[in-house]
Amino acid sequence: MINKPYVVVAVLLTILFHTNKLQAQATDKLWIRPAHSKSAPVWGIKNGIVFSIWPSPIEGTNEENTGGPRGLIRLGYENKGTVYHINYLAVEPVVDGKMEFSEISPSQLDNRWGKLMWAGNNENQTDYFPGAKTRGNISHPDSKHPEVEELSVYIFMERFINGAHPYLKLSIRSDRPEELGIEIFNHKESAQMQRCAITATMGNYSRLRNLYLKDRIVNSKKLYKGFDGIDFVEKQSYPAQQMLRDNNGDLIAIAEPDENFASLTSWPKAYLDRSNWRYRPNVKFIQYWRKESAKYDPSLSIRVNGRAKYWSGASKNPNDYINIPGGPAFENFELRENYYPGEQFYFGITTKTPQQIVRSLEDKKK
Repeated sequence: MINKPYVVVAVLLTILFHTNKLQAQATDKLWIRPAHSKSAPVWGIKNGIVFSIWPSPIEGTNEENTGGPRGLIRLGYENKGTVYHINYLAVEPVVDGKMEFSEISPSQLDNRWGKLMWAGNNENQTDYFPGAKTRGNISHPDSKHPEVEELSVYIFMERFINGAHPYLKLSIRSDRPEELGIEIFNHKESAQMQRCAITATMGNYSRLRNLYLKDRIVNSKKLYKGFDGIDFVEKQSYPAQQMLRDNNGDLIAIAEPDENFASLTSWPKAYLDRSNWRYRPNVKFIQYWRKESAKYDPSLSIRVNGRAKYWSGASKNPNDYINIPGGPAFENFELRENYYPGEQFYFGITTKTPQQIVRSLEDKKK
């Protein structure tokens, strides 16, 4: 005779096993994650944000494609089974007034441009590893909504020449698939950072030209009218008082192309040999930064710069550059504020209109 308590336990264990298996299958259908340590370091969510670190691209998978320079986080969007590369995120710490740029600051390993970056499962897993190392942690951040999942990954990097040694925690919530959470921390031996900006560095690719403020739209073609050089052009920044807010008081900076989709995806025949700059996504994306109202410093501001010609490395030869179709566009797009450990920003890539962005962020917090 079989003892009934054992039968009950066996049944419960079977139910638990199948429940966990179904949950794991649901999670695997939702998230984009490395299968193992030898997989490409790419993380993201279906129909939303995807990010990777060098040397792994997020668009195109041939062996020769590194997805661009070192020292940058590749940022894209998964749409209908295809991941499109939209922008890069660079790290720019400031120590004693000196700012360094993660994509051009030389590596201590080989003195080449670009800090090496790698991933970890937690803040203590800091040893360099040239692969995925972690699939990313899945957690449930909202006790009121236990169905909500969050994928998080720690990103480490080499120490900067100015002594700064920051690291990041990147996260994506399943109820906010178009938004990447970015938390900034520093190692104990790091020099004191005045600021550690995370900047979106490739606005020219999407030809971002309209910057939305509280009471006006700043257009890059008007702002940089007459500029035709091969370098960056920069004017004023915009303080928090000029930023859009949602009903929760969160501060928002929105940048969008000023062209319709047909114009954005067209490409001059004379530029066929530079088609890597052609806009490839099958929809027009808008990009934005968000800062929670309870966690911002009064020093917060929007900073943009622009270019009239697409970036062509460090070349000083004007013949190596081509004009951006339609005129100057914003290149770097970021929020700046005085640094503090745990400083957090959110970067979004979305098909929503600026008005829908503000409304949708309000709705998410109700």
